[in-house]
Amino acid sequence: MPAALRRWRPSARALAILPPYVWLIFFFLLPFLLVLKISFSGLQFGIPPYTPLLEFQDEVLTIALQLRGYILLFTDNLYIATYLSSLKMAAVTTVLCILIGYPLAYCIARSDPRTRTLLLFAVILPFWTSLLLRVYAWIGILRNDGLLNNLLMWLGMTDAPLEIYRTDIAVYIGLVYAYLPFFILPLYAHLVKLDGRLLEAAYDLGAKPWKAFVTITLPLSRAGIIAGAMLVFIPTVGEYVIPELLGGADTLMIGRVLWTEFANNSDWPMAAAVACVMVLLLLVPLAFFQHSQVRVLEEQKR
Repeated sequence: MPAALRRWRPSARALAILPPYVWLIFFFLLPFLLVLKISFSGLQFGIPPYTPLLEFQDEVLTIALQLRGYILLFTDNLYIATYLSSLKMAAVTTVLCILIGYPLAYCIARSDPRTRTLLLFAVILPFWTSLLLRVYAWIGILRNDGLLNNLLMWLGMTDAPLEIYRTDIAVYIGLVYAYLPFFILPLYAHLVKLDGRLLEAAYDLGAKPWKAFVTITLPLSRAGIIAGAMLVFIPTVGEYVIPELLGGADTLMIGRVLWTEFANNSDWPMAAAVACVMVLLLLVPLAFFQHSQVRVLEEQKR
């Protein structure tokens, strides 16, 4: 064994970060590279339903990159409208989760320890049930003869059932319900660590509660807001189950288009191209999140 290898010893830090890197390489990078390869393939009828990129025949290596999927993505109005609709629905869902989740996370963080445990248990409890079952439950609540319309008509608040099921409103309800805990939990983790003495000092100096909240609590919880918003926005863009079960035929989202191209049309190259462009779009919020985290760490060092 060479002397350089004998002298080299992996550090504890290297050993600690090695398993996550191995996990990401095998379960994210390699599958993504496979999808990227398929996106540059051509459509064919057979198994697999796409042409190979490399062919070696008669001592000649041929590389064939098909750009049909990417050209169609940027020229077909259906795909452009789908991306814009997915981004819009993800953005609206994120804003609704912020407006609903921040007061809930704040109340949980400011509760006494025993009540705090019960409230956190209530937030985590839905995860004990399959998302598919929970979405099916919303179908029973939102459809025309469902629980919500029956209750409203029984109370005399409406004479006819409200058309909620199979609309974008039903999709927003399902998305906010499913992803609200993903916003509350990281924000709660930041709020519970805030030093209460800062608020006491602000009150002693004559600051009103809303002024202390705006100048102290809200800025110090910015990292939690950004982390929770990213955990809501990124998976919502590619959501499939909720739009498929609660949305109508005109509900355009990337997840539904992916399934249609993959399963119904058997067009794997087109589905792979849609997925690759979606990943590229999500790199923008990921870069913003990374930048915000670096800024927070730099401010803490100061």
